[in-house]
This record gives sequence, structure tokens and C-alpha cells, in this order.
Amino acid sequence: MLIDLHTHSTASDGTQPPAEVIERAATTGLDVVALTDHDSASGWQEAAAGAHQFGIGFVPGIEISTKHGGTGVHLLAYLLDPSYPPLRAELDKILAGRGGRLTSMLAQLRAIGVEITEADVIAQAGRSPAIGRPHVADVMVAKGLVANRSEAFATYLDPGRPGYAVRYAAHTAEMIRLVSEAGGVSVIAHPWGRGSRRVIDLAALSSFTSAGLVGLEVDHQDHTPGDRVELRRLAAEAGLLVTGASDYHGDGKVAHELGCNVTAPDQFEQLIEAAACAGRLSGRDVSAGVSW
Repeated sequence: MLIDLHTHSTASDGTQPPAEVIERAATTGLDVVALTDHDSASGWQEAAAGAHQFGIGFVPGIEISTKHGGTGVHLLAYLLDPSYPPLRAELDKILAGRGGRLTSMLAQLRAIGVEITEADVIAQAGRSPAIGRPHVADVMVAKGLVANRSEAFATYLDPGRPGYAVRYAAHTAEMIRLVSEAGGVSVIAHPWGRGSRRVIDLAALSSFTSAGLVGLEVDHQDHTPGDRVELRRLAAEAGLLVTGASDYHGDGKVAHELGCNVTAPDQFEQLIEAAACAGRLSGRDVSAGVSW
């Protein structure tokens, strides 16, 4: 069984609609796929319908922006109820922060002579409620300012570059608790990719486990073979599951093709069991209506 638990669609910063992501997953040979758009569940219904059409298992998820020790940590939340009021309030706050950040980013870019408007970015983002740096990067590509998203980030949008601006993100441990209360389970995405490497250690993982964390996304393109060995050791010490995934974004991210990393079936089964337990305890069992 081939299981990919981290993908993105046009409901955030991917380049394909949710149904097309599911169709691509099915034709790639995956048996189960999760849609985990940033800070939003808006693609779930379309993805679930696509999964039924193409005969593939579907897991609803969200990649939530959080912070620990002043550093961004992305949390993959699965099988949660996104309508749970305290969670909904935090997600709305995170999404509002994206809008405020966009204004700051574009002003900073204009200051160095890069002319991009909010209308340009909104048109590029389409129906996505989670407007982010990748959409700004895509406008830069369309205008011929850079060759691809990677160049846009390295030149303008990464931390320390002229177009970077901070935005609101929830505290990691508090968001893990909210996900549990909403009937879901949490896995830290690419824990040693990007800046989160600085703050994800055994002490942090132990505190997150106490808050309800169930897993680490170990097999990810941002992790070297050595990283993966060490992260497996940390996961074992912290009593966490190990997952793997592509972090697929369609044409928006190279070398992240569907199924390039996968989750072992036994780890997936334990993840589903943990979600079912969280659902029973919270009275918000999203897993009951999902098939795989």
C-alpha cells in the first residue's frame, strides 16, 4: 500500500485543483492520499468527491502555520473538525495574517523597484483562501522577473531577503491541543527542513507529545539520509509515529512528485487509530465518514 500524507492544491499554494491532485495520485499508483492545504479545509469536499470517483483512499488534513521559540513550525493536522469554534478562530486569525503580510511584502518589494500589486497576487491565487509567498513568486515568474519559485524565494522572499515579512502563527503546543480537541491528530511537517531545524529537538518533541502530538514527518525531500536516521531515533525516544510524504505542489515545487516519499502502512494504521480515539474523546469523529 502506497500512502502519501502531504499534498497541496489550488485551495492554497498548489497549482492544480483538488480533484486533479487526487486524479494524479490515483494514476501515479497511490492507494491513499491526504490533501493538506495551508490553514484551510476548503478543498476537502472536492478532493473527497475525486477520491470516490477515482477509487483512491482520501485523508482530509490541513498544514497549519505555528511557531515555537520564535521559529516557524508547520503542523500537519489530520481528520480534525475544522468547524470547532476555538480552532476556527485561530485558523481565521492565521489567514487574516496572510493578508496583512501581503501588504507589507509588496510595499517592501516596491521600495526596491519590484512593481507587483495586490490585484496581481489575488488574480494569481484564484480561489485560494491562503494567499502566501508562493503566489507572489508565481506573479514574479509570470512577469519574467525570475525563472521559477525557487529563484523568487532565494532572491526576494526568504527570511533576510527584501520581500520577506513576518505574519501571525499560533503557538505550536497550543495548536496541537486544539487539533486534539477538534477530534484530529497532529504530525510535525518536515521538522528539520528550513528554520524549524533550530528548534525541533528531543526536549521540544517531549513537550509537544505531552500536548498530544502523535508523529513526525521524517521521510521528506528537505531531509538528508542522515537527517532521516537521526529523526527516526528522536521519534522513537519521544514515542512518536513516523510518516513520509511528497509535499506535492504540482508545478509549484520541483522534485516533490507524488509518492516520492510514503508512509509505512503500519504507521498509517496507528495514525488512523489515534485519530479515531481523539474523535471519540472529543465527540468530533471526522474519521467515521472517510474511507481508505
